[in-house]
Amino acid sequence: MIRPAELIERKRDGGELSAAELTELVLGFARGEVPDYQMAAFLMAVHFRGLSAAETFVLTDAMIASGETIDLSGALGRKAVDKHSTGGVGDKTSLAVGPIVAACGVPFGKMSGRGLGHTGGTLDKLESIPGFRVELTTEEFVAQVRQVGLAIVGQSADLVPADKQLYALRDVTATVDNVSLIAASIMSKKLAAGAEAIVLDVKVGDGAFMKTEVAARELANAMIELGRRAGREVVCLLTDMDQPLGRAVGNALEIREAVETIRGQGPPDFTELVLDGSAQLLALSDLGIGLEEARSRAETVVRDGTALAAYERWIEAQGGDPSVSALEQAPAVRPVVAERAGFVTRLGALDVGLAALSLGAGRRTKADEIDHAVGVVCLRKRGDRVEAGEALAELHARSEESASAALAAVAGAYELAEEAPPPRPVVLDVVR
Repeated sequence: MIRPAELIERKRDGGELSAAELTELVLGFARGEVPDYQMAAFLMAVHFRGLSAAETFVLTDAMIASGETIDLSGALGRKAVDKHSTGGVGDKTSLAVGPIVAACGVPFGKMSGRGLGHTGGTLDKLESIPGFRVELTTEEFVAQVRQVGLAIVGQSADLVPADKQLYALRDVTATVDNVSLIAASIMSKKLAAGAEAIVLDVKVGDGAFMKTEVAARELANAMIELGRRAGREVVCLLTDMDQPLGRAVGNALEIREAVETIRGQGPPDFTELVLDGSAQLLALSDLGIGLEEARSRAETVVRDGTALAAYERWIEAQGGDPSVSALEQAPAVRPVVAERAGFVTRLGALDVGLAALSLGAGRRTKADEIDHAVGVVCLRKRGDRVEAGEALAELHARSEESASAALAAVAGAYELAEEAPPPRPVVLDVVR
């Protein structure tokens, strides 16, 4: 029987825990045998002293062992793929990547979560589709991936329960921002969900959790190492989040933009990331093709309508109406106009995200209700030219009053200058 106080002391002093000790500590906490106050002390010791690569893997493995697991690839008899993003403003990438990958004949299964912040998470966005059902049993999830080629569902309560308990403690003890703990949290869920190949989108910049490319690369390397130790193939994309991704920020607005992109009519930056992410997943799949051929196939299914058909089959399979005309529209739409002419040199992602939150597109607390119709559409992005009086953005609001309250934040997110800024790619690097 372990004594938690001894393990806390050893970690506090920079020591390393054995696999058996760390596993028993995590599972004991999940069973309610280790109290919150001792686990909080342990998390603080980890925050200051860190975990070794071996300890991080044991922590990940122990969190997986706290609940059920899904052998998705085994159940399908195929190599299933999955994608995860660390989150950002306007990030609706999975909604377009999933149908494209499925249209190319590769099974895509993803368990996702809800958002707590400026906009909803993937599930919140999907719930803006009338009738869409995010809660499927494990059996229904596997069956849908087998039959339709694609499913995105809510994470089962029995999947990695220790992570949910640990995250709740991290959130209230200021221990969220530790790379080992972040990597273990993300990868425990991805590994438990059963895909053999995973593409991770690590956001970098103003609207991201990782503010610098150095920090993002550290997280990417930690997650790749966890995947390697678990026998999975993992690729990380480091992507720009200094400005919102695409134009739309807000749940139903982002669904519309995802569908436009699947049709081949999406914004350039979002289209580029979607095609890059799709190509990476296809190259990791059991199709046996390289990146160049994978990119070509992704472009083909967008161009010929196969990806759109896959999207419609997926939405219908989960009870939703795939028509964009079924999405709710905000009653008040108000432009944000440029006071002078110039090139957009900055569009602050966080400012836009907070404006969307103030409109009701996100949650400040878990109990908050999301307004699926509201949000911001950024009509001009970094590098675009605008004339005085032209619209920089649109506010989609529940009322004129709420639109007026968000106007200054969105206007302040834009900076204009006489000369265009140097171009910055949406995909900053690929880490393997």
